Amino acid sequence: MTTSIVRQQTAIYLEIFVYLQLLDFMTTMVGLYLGASEASPFIRSLMSWGPALGLMSSKLIALTLAGFCLWSRKHHIIRWINYWFAAVVVWNLCVILVVAR
Repeated sequence: MTTSIVRQQTAIYLEIFVYLQLLDFMTTMVGLYLGASEASPFIRSLMSWGPALGLMSSKLIALTLAGFCLWSRKHHIIRWINYWFAAVVVWNLCVILVVAR
């Protein structure tokens, strides 16, 4: 592939990554508001500073790691992480539906 195509694909993967981070943040906050709890022990420990601050900290860490992937030319990792966060967002939506009943 040409460099131009790789850059375009990387930009798309990065844009999707940022959107998924926002969706994860929002769906997690809604779930917490409705009474759900955070499943990840690491994120739960960050939330000791407060739910919003803990989640924002985790998103800052995620963006930093994505930046490291870009810097080290491991663009394909961001694509695979997008699949994971898409599944996390779907999971959060399912939890919201169950808790909201």
